[in-house]
Amino acid sequence: MTEEHLRFPIGKFIKTPNPSKEFLNQCITIIEEFPAKIRLETENLNDTQLDTRYRDGGWTIRQVVHHIADSHVNSLVRFKLTLTEDKPIVKPYFEDRWAELADSKFMPVEPALQMIEGIHKRWVYLLRSMSESDFSKSFIHPEHGSEVILSDVIQLYAWHSKHHLAHITTLKRSKQW
Repeated sequence: MTEEHLRFPIGKFIKTPNPSKEFLNQCITIIEEFPAKIRLETENLNDTQLDTRYRDGGWTIRQVVHHIADSHVNSLVRFKLTLTEDKPIVKPYFEDRWAELADSKFMPVEPALQMIEGIHKRWVYLLRSMSESDFSKSFIHPEHGSEVILSDVIQLYAWHSKHHLAHITTLKRSKQW
């Protein structure tokens, strides 16, 4: 398996411009179903397995699960800011540094799985309540100074969910766990 495939097991994110309502609903369904899938793939892993890196230089499964909780809570907050403010400037964070904190490196994954379940329930409820015009609202991401449209963010996080799930499932398959 190539380094590129280990890093991007489902390929790099490709945005669909002007997504249809049906396509966005498919993305929302991926986000909705993700917590059960990540739990299924991680709940029976032991500490040695959780502390295995999915690739050289990559995070451990434990760090990936905690990263997902961190990333997705940030996304939910960004959605709420965008739906209640006019083009808010969101706060970026250093995900690589967060992954090196003690809670990401050493804590059991159960609290992160619980967070993912709760975050996704609220997030999906919010997404399904959004009007067509809500999907075109945007925030400003200061890291690149660009405007980010919520319909693009939904696509990104559907991909993000599948991307990190594939890190775990690919590793498990290669180790025959």
